[in-house]
Amino acid sequence: MSFKASRRTVGANRVSGSKLAIAAVAFGLMASPALADAIDGDWCSPDGKHVSIKGPQIKTPGGVQTAGNYTRHAFSYVVPEKEPGSGSTIFMSLLNETTTQVREGTPVAQPVIWKRCEHIM
Repeated sequence: MSFKASRRTVGANRVSGSKLAIAAVAFGLMASPALADAIDGDWCSPDGKHVSIKGPQIKTPGGVQTAGNYTRHAFSYVVPEKEPGSGSTIFMSLLNETTTQVREGTPVAQPVIWKRCEHIM
């Protein structure tokens, strides 16, 4: 009788070990950098413009460092003076890890698709 009980315990440990391995892999995936889940980073437009977002701070296409309205998946800011479109609001919405749509003036304006900039070394 004790032999059967031991055998069940070993089998249960194997299942627990398998579950532990699966949990470890899942935790490892969750612990990976979540760049894909945030609008932070460098974005490039099809016509060569570039912005850099870090939290509520943005470096605009004209090189001005300013603050905007930040959430993990969206960003908006007012175009600074001396830049084309000054005074208008830019709305950016993250679509996926490499794509954001940018609208100028209103949140329903015609979007322009921007991509994460590729850094060439």
